[in-house]
Amino acid sequence: QVQLVESGGGLVQAGGSLRLSCAASGRTFSSYTMGWFRQAPGKEREFVSAISRSGASSDYAGSVKGRFTISRDNAKSTVYLQMNTLKPGDTANYYCAATRSPMVGTGYYTSRLYDYWGRGTQVTVSS
Repeated sequence: QVQLVESGGGLVQAGGSLRLSCAASGRTFSSYTMGWFRQAPGKEREFVSAISRSGASSDYAGSVKGRFTISRDNAKSTVYLQMNTLKPGDTANYYCAATRSPMVGTGYYTSRLYDYWGRGTQVTVSS
């Protein structure tokens, strides 16, 4: 069982930055591919970014590529999402997720692949 707790959300003006953190319980954090998803009101949950178990590989949704950076610290059992040049369209509840599946193919884009989820942290970007 893995418990995930997100933090770092808040209200920011367009063009600003936020850094989300997701702390995981347990001693097997490095066994999990980690992902960030987001869900805006009235919309489906969508993939934002993922990072491999070692941190050597990462991927991003086209809408955030070049603005967001995912990273992880396995010693601290924490994954981060640095969000720069935020836009009002980035407003959503952001969720951290973990899966034992390796980061291969494109399966990690799919929320169904993930076994564990945090409760989310709200990000609001004002124009």
